[in-house]
Amino acid sequence: MPGQHVEIIERTCTLGDHQMSYLAAGPEDGPLVIFVHGWPELGYSWRHQLPILGGLGFRAIAPDLRGHGGSSVYERHEDYSMERHVEDLLAFLESLGRESAVWVGHDWGAAVVWSIASHHPERCQAVANLCVPYRAIEMGLEPAIDLVDRSIYPEDQYPAGQWEYQRFYQEKFDRPKSVFEANIRNTFNALFQQWSPDDKGKPAITAGVRNDNGWLGGVDEFPDVPRDDDVISVADLDLYTDNFNKTGFFGTCSFYMNHDLNAEYGRSVVNDGYLDMPVLFLVGAYDYVCECVDSRLPEPMRQYCRNLTERTVNSGHWMQQEKPIDVNNALTHWLATSVQNVWPEPPFSYSE
Repeated sequence: MPGQHVEIIERTCTLGDHQMSYLAAGPEDGPLVIFVHGWPELGYSWRHQLPILGGLGFRAIAPDLRGHGGSSVYERHEDYSMERHVEDLLAFLESLGRESAVWVGHDWGAAVVWSIASHHPERCQAVANLCVPYRAIEMGLEPAIDLVDRSIYPEDQYPAGQWEYQRFYQEKFDRPKSVFEANIRNTFNALFQQWSPDDKGKPAITAGVRNDNGWLGGVDEFPDVPRDDDVISVADLDLYTDNFNKTGFFGTCSFYMNHDLNAEYGRSVVNDGYLDMPVLFLVGAYDYVCECVDSRLPEPMRQYCRNLTERTVNSGHWMQQEKPIDVNNALTHWLATSVQNVWPEPPFSYSE
């Protein structure tokens, strides 16, 4: 099986005043694929993808974004805007001695990748994103609210639809942060669960957070629930817990605190926002927050991406961890058929 003997290595680089930690696999001279994580995750969230792509001859890299893992932590919300994340990753790309890469994102990492593609298309050979479509939350919160399915989220009950929880962060940031940090192991145990097909057509769990003054009906600490082995192992849970015990949740939750700054940044896109490079979008069939099966949420992406491939994965939101084989299949098939110019050609050099 490709990738089974490919080692994932840990490294750190200095980008001016910023420290960035990252994981890497595959030959250093291989075509570059950079994986970008979201909330509340790490470069480690791509642990199932790195050795597979590396084993095929790509240089597969997954950094920890600022505020996460071994990367620098900052004290202001505005230090976690889309523009700051984009600047970090472009500096990281330059530090690798590369002019461009294939970029792959998930959750807020998808928003960052969309922002790179729309502002710096010359740095993108292609982009692939999971769950979060283009011209949604990277443009501020209002564009996503405008596309809410009001048959599921009546406006008088859920003004922001499934995005009510993001309003809650803006209004009471310290409340969710303190709940996540009260018992970090329980937090990740409860968050990293599969989502059920039976919940289709029902309001997402995120829709009630604002009305309930917090998650799960307003708890002060996440309960100890059975771990979902299909999403994370004991070792995975230990690693997430250890890392967020060090950094806390300020940086990762600050994703939600920059909608106005992100909207302003979004107005400076090039090419009128149209993306001409190959784009892959993986839809989570059971992702009811970023609902892209029946709702209008992906409509702007379909208008603005001129070379778009869509695939549906039977998973919830934590797609690359829950369904790694499906994700790897879709990603490698797309690379081999739609981005053939980046497919590795032997011989490879695996020296580190």
